[in-house]
Amino acid sequence: MAKDEESGMKNGFLIGFLAGGVVGAIVALLYAPKPGKELRSDIKAHTDEFIDSAEEYVSAAKNKAVEIINEGKKRSETLITEAKKRAESLLGDAEKILTEAKEKKTKQEDSKNDKTRT
Repeated sequence: MAKDEESGMKNGFLIGFLAGGVVGAIVALLYAPKPGKELRSDIKAHTDEFIDSAEEYVSAAKNKAVEIINEGKKRSETLITEAKKRAESLLGDAEKILTEAKEKKTKQEDSKNDKTRT
């Protein structure tokens, strides 16, 4: 749970950092004394850089999500296997107890029958 919160905080920080960088760059460009054509070119260049950074971040996030999903699948498979083994063991123990109880009952009935016959 703490890892999820920490990861969420890191992701939020990274998104905030990228967005802040873009906004800061655009504000700096808008207040810089440049001609319109050059300013638009700079804005386009920074926008392209932001898009590239965002694409890298999304790609990394997708890869991390796939890793987490695969790890979750492995853990769940392990848990299921362990649960099946434990269930089989419990069933075996229950069958053994039931068999012993039936044997005791049969012995007691036989013992009663022997006493009533004599």
